[in-house]
Amino acid sequence: MDNQSIVIYRNYNPNIPDIELILKIKKYCKKKRIKFLLANNIKLAIKLDLDGAYIPSFDKSMLHLAFSLKTKFNIVGSAHNIKEIRTKEIQNVDKIFISSLFKKNKNYLGINKFKLISDYTKKSVVVLGGVSKNNLKKLKLINVFEFAGISYFE
Repeated sequence: MDNQSIVIYRNYNPNIPDIELILKIKKYCKKKRIKFLLANNIKLAIKLDLDGAYIPSFDKSMLHLAFSLKTKFNIVGSAHNIKEIRTKEIQNVDKIFISSLFKKNKNYLGINKFKLISDYTKKSVVVLGGVSKNNLKKLKLINVFEFAGISYFE
C-alpha cells in the first residue's frame, strides 16, 4: 500500500464498537501514513480523531452535517443508483463509491451503466466491486482511476 491508500474499518455491530481495535488500526495506519476511515459512526470517528468516515448506501442520515469537522476530515459514501448518488451529494461526501462495476451481484452495473450513472455527479467517483489485476486496465474505459476492493488485495 502507498500513502494514497485508505483503510475503511466496517464495524458490523455499530452498537458495540471495538474501540481498542479501532485505536490499534489507527496507530498502524498513522505509522504507515495511510488514511483511516470508520464506517457507520461519524461521531466516533471525530471523537477518536480519525481521518474520516464512510457512509454506506443505506444510511440516509443528515445528522453529521451539524458536526464540527476538522479541515482534512474526509467523508466518503457509497451508491448503487442515481437516487443514492443524490443522497450522498446532499450528505456532502467528498467521494462516492459506485458499485458494482465487475462483481456480478445484486448491484451489478457493468461498464456502460456505471459510466452513465457516474456522469450524474460532479463528485469524485471511486469504482467498487470486483476489481482485480485482470480487469484493472478496463478502468481506463470509464476514466476513473480510483478503486476500492477486497478481492484485489487478497
